[in-house]
Amino acid sequence: MHSEPGEVGENLKKIREFSLNAASNGAHIVCFPELSVTGYLLKDPIKGLGGFSFDYIVDSLVRIADESSNLIIAGLVEPDKEGRGAYIAQVVIGANGIIGIYRKTHLSPLEKNVYLSGNELLIHSIDKLSFGIQLCYEAHFPEISTIMALMGAELIFIPHASPRGSPEEKFNSWMRHLKARAFDNGLFVVSCNQVGKTRGNFAFPGVAIGIGPDGEIIDYLLTEKEDMLLITIDKKQLSQVRNNVMRYFLPHRRPELYARIFYEKKRHPLS
Repeated sequence: MHSEPGEVGENLKKIREFSLNAASNGAHIVCFPELSVTGYLLKDPIKGLGGFSFDYIVDSLVRIADESSNLIIAGLVEPDKEGRGAYIAQVVIGANGIIGIYRKTHLSPLEKNVYLSGNELLIHSIDKLSFGIQLCYEAHFPEISTIMALMGAELIFIPHASPRGSPEEKFNSWMRHLKARAFDNGLFVVSCNQVGKTRGNFAFPGVAIGIGPDGEIIDYLLTEKEDMLLITIDKKQLSQVRNNVMRYFLPHRRPELYARIFYEKKRHPLS
């Protein structure tokens, strides 16, 4: 999806059109890119709200979820209630209201001086499917995926607002780590990205992909235009992986050996 910063009305219109289209194709969950509602900004992020309130946007998404009978996962700027700044948030919305808000916990170096960091990893269980959400840069931290898997995640949505490069280059970049997140943790990974050049002077190459718990690609989409990828989650694939002693690794972890992860913050010795 192309998300112009501050053009909340137009972006919500697109979200509605995509959601209705997805519903007509049998979808139950529709995942939109990071900051899909408000657009990606690295300066004055509150401007992305376009004068609308966070609650108004959420209410609009609830109406779309109700109309399309879909669960909607959409990204937007969330102002801090104490006026300290704003979060990069991804909301989970159903027909009856907001189900959850995930606030990006690991900000990129360029985002750290612009946004607040969230401090909680969440798992949602909807229609017998448990899933977590990570946002863009966070996919480079394997610990997040492992923690989510241990919390019960069967699928991780990873919405992106990742600029630079061609669709093919972005796809190749994702292949270096997204397949590993799925394979190592025995879960599904579904990822999508913004597309097109914005007035914020970012050019996003798109790309959407679904990866199975065996680390194999289910399907993917490479295009520099707005489009939708429909993925079917077959939980039999989870059973096939998780019931195989040689293919499901999490039960054989030795956490007593990993303590340094929790306190070691030194940089790489070559940095």
